[in-house]
Amino acid sequence: MPRPPKKFHAHPFAYHEELVVDIESLSNLGDGIARVPVAPADDPDGEKSNWVLFVPFCLPGEKVRARVFRNDKNHSRADLIEVIAASPDRSEPICPLFGECGGCQYQHLSYPAQLAWKTQQVRELLEHMAGIQHPVQPCHPSPKTSAYRSKITPHFAKPRTEGIGAIGFLPNARRSGQIDVPQCPIAMDEINAALPAIREETRGRAKSYKRGATLLLRATEGRVETNPNAVATEHCGDLSFDFLAGDFFQNNPFILEAFTGHVAKEAAAEGIRFLVDAYCGSGLFALTLAKHFEKVAGVEVSETAADWARRNARTNEITNATFLAASAEAIFDGIDFPAAETAIVIDPPRKGCSQEFIDQLIAFNPARAIYVSCNPATQVRDLALLKEAGFTLDTVQPFDLFPHTRHLECVMTLKGRA
Repeated sequence: MPRPPKKFHAHPFAYHEELVVDIESLSNLGDGIARVPVAPADDPDGEKSNWVLFVPFCLPGEKVRARVFRNDKNHSRADLIEVIAASPDRSEPICPLFGECGGCQYQHLSYPAQLAWKTQQVRELLEHMAGIQHPVQPCHPSPKTSAYRSKITPHFAKPRTEGIGAIGFLPNARRSGQIDVPQCPIAMDEINAALPAIREETRGRAKSYKRGATLLLRATEGRVETNPNAVATEHCGDLSFDFLAGDFFQNNPFILEAFTGHVAKEAAAEGIRFLVDAYCGSGLFALTLAKHFEKVAGVEVSETAADWARRNARTNEITNATFLAASAEAIFDGIDFPAAETAIVIDPPRKGCSQEFIDQLIAFNPARAIYVSCNPATQVRDLALLKEAGFTLDTVQPFDLFPHTRHLECVMTLKGRA
């Protein structure tokens, strides 16, 4: 058996010990979960308890052979060696790099099963993190499960004497290094058509890079933009949105109309007349929802983002939406809408809402709050705070903006306290 790393903890399994286990479920990171009876470290003959073992690229119901490479305080991690009995949901991956590249976690899982597990993930987070048992609507599927991603950012390490090495993404289960990715099946066709020439050009300029770098490939209007400061355009229904190519914009344009349509339906329910988009960016929600409200106000801490939203309102001839740049501690100071007739859309970054924002939202007390998140864990954390303040959960609808990956968007509708 190979010599273990210096920091390897030897309980409960030896380094590279092989185990045959049954996979019970999936973690929120997409790993298979098995449970192995293990005795206490200080009492080998003592009563055994179930020890959690995480094994990537496995599916619930499968029997697999796994090789342990790490023991942590309350679980172990192992590599998949062999699938002894496969799940009927197992599918052939669409990418030859699946399992090596860390970009996708679910290519081995049939698409209906991916949607089911993402739905269950949200349900379990609600129960375990917030103590809430609430119906979760089935995860809304993406119209495309390949060639859907409008932006990728491959990167490479500092060039060596022989030039640039791998250009791609992080390897599976590692925080450093690169897997060379000449094509990416979940990226849009325009990106894959442009990628070989961009990789070749980058390697040809190896001497100009003093350190590693990240490339940008953004599909826009049938072409690929590589300059992060150039203007890119995206469409949602009959509206168009301009923004800087390097800035954030939802990366699955094929589901955008259904996604924003659901948010509109939830926000405009019960005769709500006014809308506040509290993290408006370049105006996606504010402008796609504007036709459902008398007045819309988008709020941004970034004046630059607010300015792009204003430009997009003019481009689309939307006159009932205004955009404000506000400091983080005074988000609602410029809003004069009556709270009882106002809905608020919240779409924060992955880290969720700050306590500062939560306090302001509670104080404003809108009739409805539509919380959109790419990280259901921080969303549920914030939901627990709002629930404690008197808000009530109405509907929960996941959307699969990221097929074949563990990521999802979730829309939760809350009602303000009476």
